[in-house]
Amino acid sequence: MNLLQTMRKKNTELLSDVILQVLKEQHLDKPLNEKRLIDAWPLILGTNIMKYTSGLSIKNRVLYVNLTSSVLRHDLFLSREQIKNSLNKQVGVEVIVDVVFR
Repeated sequence: MNLLQTMRKKNTELLSDVILQVLKEQHLDKPLNEKRLIDAWPLILGTNIMKYTSGLSIKNRVLYVNLTSSVLRHDLFLSREQIKNSLNKQVGVEVIVDVVFR
């Protein structure tokens, strides 16, 4: 193996790692992860709950969910810790620390 081949192997990085590094340096990783978490809502809770969801937003690491059903709001409130953990796990990083149902 010549010196050039050795240098190439040592400087090899995965493209995904490079992209994540650039996003972090440009402070774009937080909004991207927030978007990914909101997109994960129907995957985690199912499309039936989406029928009663009128809006999702994240502010100060808190997910705010507007619901049109007070019964569903109560049921989800009781499961909010599990929902928070499942959403964060889906994204792969802790994006939110709490969920508020309105």
